[in-house]
Amino acid sequence: MKITKVEAIPLRIPELDWTRADGIQDDVIVRVHTDEGITGVGEADSSPHVVKALVDAPESWMRSRGLAGMLVGEDPLHTERLWDKMCEGTLWMGRGGVAVQAIAAVDLALWDIKGKALGLPVHTLLGGARRDTIPVYASMLFEQDLGLMRDTAQRYVAQGYRAVKFGWGPMGQDLATDVRLVREARAAIGDAALLVDAGAPWTLREALRRLDAFQEYAPYWLEEALASDDLSGWARLTAASRGIRIATGEQETLAAAFRDLLEIGHVDVIQPDLARAGGFTQGRRIADLAAASHAMLVPHAWKSGILVAASMHFAATLPDVPFVEYTVAPSPLRRDLVRTDVEVTNGVARIPQQPGLGVDLNEEIVARYRVDG
Repeated sequence: MKITKVEAIPLRIPELDWTRADGIQDDVIVRVHTDEGITGVGEADSSPHVVKALVDAPESWMRSRGLAGMLVGEDPLHTERLWDKMCEGTLWMGRGGVAVQAIAAVDLALWDIKGKALGLPVHTLLGGARRDTIPVYASMLFEQDLGLMRDTAQRYVAQGYRAVKFGWGPMGQDLATDVRLVREARAAIGDAALLVDAGAPWTLREALRRLDAFQEYAPYWLEEALASDDLSGWARLTAASRGIRIATGEQETLAAAFRDLLEIGHVDVIQPDLARAGGFTQGRRIADLAAASHAMLVPHAWKSGILVAASMHFAATLPDVPFVEYTVAPSPLRRDLVRTDVEVTNGVARIPQQPGLGVDLNEEIVARYRVDG
């Protein structure tokens, strides 16, 4: 089997609001085509047109090459070798960041092809599922309108979710606002697990103040309190946490960054996003780092049903994972891009069992929101 074409397709809803912390208002999907008629699909959580440029770029020199040019003619089943080839071929375009985010989309598509070609779900190829179902947490934004936030959260708890994450939005304006948001979130969800995602708004001093102020509301974790590379800050925050888990990692793209967060920052939870941190191939390497550090790994996932399915396959193979992120954003790219979204009942997701990722794109939605210019 040989790769014949790699295409990146940017998608965007017309009413996109760039001031809102909702990354599924646009998207970029990648299709990898083969000479045997098998097509794999992936996506990147990044700037869609920048990812497309990295896929389509002509070759400049050996370490500045577009992804498509490196892959056409290759065997798509050679996922590990092709990941390293793409990484080496893009070294002069960032050694991380958007280059690895673009590689992530391609890597997800390659694993999708491998599963389809072998007739096996991706989790089997990754080493085997340890579970058939997994709890998910409803992931939503903090809102200025506290009534809207409360009603939305209560609706998901009523549907059976036992964990809810609130993030970004007005969080970070001042201490009183932040405490009010967390207090309202806890009141809305009762005894369900409360996950707080701050969106990296604070210095260490301010984060420590929030850690004290949030104690009475018993968050399961505090996520993205600091800049991701503030390693000494993470270490001091974790040491002061008094039972609240410290979580981070969604910003990172390289395995070395997760190693530093674990070994220097001593964080409790790392959160690689497969659509940013290099897809399944590097995700497996990051999972090994977490296991070696006896730390929790919970995949971050705020994109379409493609990433949701990929995250379920990945989580199915992890030795110890309490739940997985399940985005409840209202964007049609989240709701409608795939016809076969992961099945969730009473806050528990069923791990996909179809070959590959087990997703079926809705081509009408792709055509409706496609932006090539």
